Amino acid sequence: MRLIVGLGNPGPQYAWTRHNLGFLVVAALSEDWGIPLKSHKLEAVWGQGRVEGEAVVLAQPTTYMNLSGRAVLKLLNYWRLPSSDLIVVHDDLDVPPGRVKLVWDGGAGGHRGVLSVMNALGSAEFYRVKMGIGRPPPEMAAEDFVLLPLQPEELEEVAGLVDLAAQAVKTLVTEGLAAAQNRFHRAD
Repeated sequence: MRLIVGLGNPGPQYAWTRHNLGFLVVAALSEDWGIPLKSHKLEAVWGQGRVEGEAVVLAQPTTYMNLSGRAVLKLLNYWRLPSSDLIVVHDDLDVPPGRVKLVWDGGAGGHRGVLSVMNALGSAEFYRVKMGIGRPPPEMAAEDFVLLPLQPEELEEVAGLVDLAAQAVKTLVTEGLAAAQNRFHRAD
């Protein structure tokens, strides 16, 4: 079984921000795979199903981003899963805009949601699907940039990035990390 967690913040004021791209990917996978997010417990909204014979749980924590690890730990414990069965989907300032990067293990890269997950698990040994949002303008703090509502002219690009990340997650689940990296990493 794979636990796929999209990171974000609860509430309508955060729904269309860069920091909620993980939520958007899980929502897209929920629709594509016919796995409704109807359970509201374990500090998350989640659903369970199968994808090409593989059991999966899709989840969106109901905690704020900086406390995401609480929900992830509860979900892993509920299904008695090791962290190696976890896929975390999140925005990333250091990945070029519009790109997806898949990794195993590593640091948090300044992402407080990922850091919360690492601290809660006591481990960095899980998969990450990073969605590139680029860096803010020099006069803007990163915290403000990731929480700034997306502008109408950005929505088409964001929809493409969400779709690309959803495809990358599906490839990771069904074919493994190497296949997903080969298919979705691009050289500059």
